[in-house]
Amino acid sequence: MWRVEVLVAELVISDTPIAGVFMVSRERRRDTRGHLERLFDAPALSGLLADRAIVQVNRTYTEQAGTVRGLHLQLPPNAETKVVACLRGSVFDVAVDLRPGSSTFGEWLGCELTSDNGLALWIPEGCAHGVQTLEPDSELLYLHTAAYAPDSEAALNPLSADVGIDWPRGISRLSERDASAPASLDAFLEVEW
Repeated sequence: MWRVEVLVAELVISDTPIAGVFMVSRERRRDTRGHLERLFDAPALSGLLADRAIVQVNRTYTEQAGTVRGLHLQLPPNAETKVVACLRGSVFDVAVDLRPGSSTFGEWLGCELTSDNGLALWIPEGCAHGVQTLEPDSELLYLHTAAYAPDSEAALNPLSADVGIDWPRGISRLSERDASAPASLDAFLEVEW
């Protein structure tokens, strides 16, 4: 006799102090085989996606704890929204508001994403993204609403005194590109989002 087990997993969207940045909580449904969690659901996220679609999916793997990647974003006309989830390990995930007209311009939000907590961070156009690994061998999944466009690439130095991110660990590894990125918010004052 066949036994049918059906799992339905939900996404829960929560506001954060930065307009347009959201926490996405993935509800896990468990049964005798393990669990199911929905990583993406276009109908459930249609209010946030508006007329955009996910067009690129990337995965990063970082060996060493304490490594910082970012703060990265793409400028118009290739600005992108990102949804970031942790598949293995744990990270401190950061969004920085670089939209000059925003009431939270220059402010940052950090949260812990782990393979176990079922959280993802929704980072809208105009916000830079960075991450610090909290344990070795951490993997992230990125969903993007725009394909990578080198001519639109921009970055803010993750050690910018203008922003003052309180990274939870000492930085063990930082790329030369990220270390040499502009540290001043002035670089983003003329960008029209």
